[in-house]
Amino acid sequence: MTRLTDNIPAQTGWIHELVRSEVHPEAEKLLGLTSSFDPASLIEENTIQFLSQLQEEFQSYSKLFNGYSENGIKFQDIKIYSLAGSPADFMMFRSQVKLVVSNSTAGVISLSFSRHIRSTMNVNGQGSQDHSVSNVSMNKGQELRAQIGPFHEVFWTYEGERVTAAQVTKFFFIEFVRATRDSRKVRGSNQVLLEQIKTLLQEKGLDL
Repeated sequence: MTRLTDNIPAQTGWIHELVRSEVHPEAEKLLGLTSSFDPASLIEENTIQFLSQLQEEFQSYSKLFNGYSENGIKFQDIKIYSLAGSPADFMMFRSQVKLVVSNSTAGVISLSFSRHIRSTMNVNGQGSQDHSVSNVSMNKGQELRAQIGPFHEVFWTYEGERVTAAQVTKFFFIEFVRATRDSRKVRGSNQVLLEQIKTLLQEKGLDL
């Protein structure tokens, strides 16, 4: 005989809850477990779940990406850290560039890039002429917003379009890798330029 706790998929867990209430209806009433619609609580709970799902996906991509560095292809690993003081916020880090994923306000998850180095990097992987040391954010579309559907299901949107965690992580992972790759290229170019200047000065009997 199949028990209630045996092999219940996540998507049918609600049936388990129905059966528990069916078996113990009085306990449900006594403990106040009867269904009530609380949009704020629903969104808060789903936000933590969605953030956790995003982090798991980013960790999976990072592990696979970093693994190629061990096969004779050397590049800087991507690291992921949970942020203290929050239930599920986290950040990706590489080449002094961060992608912070956080619950900025109720029903909103923000994804923001920042850097602390001189570079020509911008977030879409294209170069710019800005060499200042400052924080940089993508110009638009940095927020995922929660919406509640007709059957009290929560879904997430990006620039007004419904999205999944898989779509979000793939898009931002690619942007992050491109941004940090360009950052490293700029530092390498600056080093080459410095060496050329140094050689030129030495030829003139000067030195840095």
